[in-house]
Amino acid sequence: MGTAIAWHLARAGVTDVLVLEAKELGSGSSGKPLGGVRTQFSSPANVRLGARSLAAYRDFAQATGARIGLEQVGYLFLLRTPEEVAGFEASVRMQNELGVPSRMITPAEARTLNPYLETEGVIAAAWSPEDGYAHPGSVVHGYATAAGRLGVRFRTETPVTGIDLAGPNRTEITAVRTARGAIATSTVVCAAGAWSKRIGTMAGVQLPVEPLRRQIAFTSPLIPSPPRIPFTIDFDSTFYFHGAGDDGLLLGIADPDQPVGFDTHYDETWLPLLRTAIARCAPALADARLERGWAGLYEMTPDCNALIGQSPTVSRFLYAAGFSGHGFLQAPATGEIIRDLYLGVPPFCDVSGFDALRFAGVAERTELNIV
Repeated sequence: MGTAIAWHLARAGVTDVLVLEAKELGSGSSGKPLGGVRTQFSSPANVRLGARSLAAYRDFAQATGARIGLEQVGYLFLLRTPEEVAGFEASVRMQNELGVPSRMITPAEARTLNPYLETEGVIAAAWSPEDGYAHPGSVVHGYATAAGRLGVRFRTETPVTGIDLAGPNRTEITAVRTARGAIATSTVVCAAGAWSKRIGTMAGVQLPVEPLRRQIAFTSPLIPSPPRIPFTIDFDSTFYFHGAGDDGLLLGIADPDQPVGFDTHYDETWLPLLRTAIARCAPALADARLERGWAGLYEMTPDCNALIGQSPTVSRFLYAAGFSGHGFLQAPATGEIIRDLYLGVPPFCDVSGFDALRFAGVAERTELNIV
């Protein structure tokens, strides 16, 4: 998110852009995603962000000179209840109105797309053929390299420790304090992912973002080599898998008992949950050897939607955070939006619904297509 924003700002002619990174680029959540890029959401705003970003990822090499391993294998959601089907049918109608070529398909069609599937209990599926996945690390460094050519500076191993405010009501930013000294500035863009709440607090801005661990695993190379399959999600259990290169597969599942926290230790005690889901959904993979895995952090908000906007009380404090698992896939579009908010021009779509002030009351989950 930070490198995308920096690149868009620099490309628009904004000078003196500085990116502060607590460790190394991509060492936080940006280096740990599943890599999915999709347009299959239940809210129009997220569909627009996904579609805009997918188009940018298709053109990424031409725009930045970097290759990101984009594989448009499609996204396939498996549905097991009439309620799930009704929800996705409504979403597909809305997606089609916005130009997304998604459609509902039968279990038999789903198995044709992914021969690993056991479709007993599956009553329908939602399929979007233009979605897929890319390499998050390649995107981070691709944006960073291209931004560097435009004059953006990067300081790694530079954690932010405070934000200085001035003025009668302490509403004007004057500096960002770091472990390596203070940096004078009148503008801050917070794109700190799961750590964004801390940055907001430093400026007196409430960003309701909580960290939640998610884990994934990789199989050893499979014999025979796996076919080209969609990014497949069993919506009921949240089990998902797709190709991972080197003739292996990436697999994962959301642990419903995972507590909120910054723990990124890979813990193999979650594997029985994963194995149970594999046996149910893709029994041909039940005995596949899992040779490695990792843990990363979702940046959750109360309604599972992002925070994109600027503070009305602290001058020139902008934020892009809380994407609840969608930060990688929505980064290109968000980079554009933050650029436009900084420049004071209307973004390509209405982002007022992403304002952090929406949580003044009781929040309800508004994005349903979350895993």
